[in-house]
Amino acid sequence: MGDSMKIEDFFQPLADMLTTMTADERIVAINTLKQFLHEQSPFNEEPVDCILWVKADMVAANDYNPNSMAPSEKRLLFTSLDTDGYTQPVVVCKEKGQYIVVDGFHRSLLGKEKKILRTRLKGYLPVTCIRDSQSGKTDRIAATIRHNRARGKHQIMAMSEIVRDLSRLGWKDDKISKELGMDADEVLRLKQLTGLTELFENGAFSEAWTVK
Repeated sequence: MGDSMKIEDFFQPLADMLTTMTADERIVAINTLKQFLHEQSPFNEEPVDCILWVKADMVAANDYNPNSMAPSEKRLLFTSLDTDGYTQPVVVCKEKGQYIVVDGFHRSLLGKEKKILRTRLKGYLPVTCIRDSQSGKTDRIAATIRHNRARGKHQIMAMSEIVRDLSRLGWKDDKISKELGMDADEVLRLKQLTGLTELFENGAFSEAWTVK
C-alpha cells in the first residue's frame, strides 16, 4: 500500500461488491465489516460501538425480566419506533446460536409483532452484545436489573424472586446490593417477600416489617 492511499479509496470497490449481493448477503457482509472495525476501535470495550442486524427470530426473551410496560407506554413506544426509527438497539447476550435479551424486550417484541416494523426492518432487529465477561446468567440478570432500575421500572414481586434466586446461587447480600444498586435493607425486604426462611440464616428481619 502506497503512502498516498486513503481510506476513501476503499469505498467504491466495497460499494461495487455490495451491490452485487442480495439484501441478506449484504447484511452479513456489513455485520462482518462492523465487527472488524469494532476490533480495531479505541472504543471496543463499549458494546454500543458495534450494533449488528440479526434475524428477529434469533432474538429470544429471557426468563427473568421483571420489567413491565403499561399499554399506553407500549403504544407510545410503537409510535416512536414507527416515526423516529430504532434509535436504541436491543441489548443481548449471544448464547447457543440465539441472542437472549438483556434489555429492550419491548423494542424486540414490537419489531416482531408489528407488520409495518417487520417489513421495514426486513425481518431483522438491531442488537448490541454485552461484554463477554457478563455472559453468565447471574451477570446477565444483574445487567438487566441495572438497566431497568436506571429507568425506575421494576416489579417488586419479580425482583424478590430474582433476589431469592441470586441468593440460592451463592450471592451474598452485599454482592446483591452492589450489583443491583440496592441498599442492604431493600435486599432484606425483598427476601422477606419470598417468605423463605432459608434466606435469613445469616441475617435478621427488617424492623420496618415487624408486626406489633
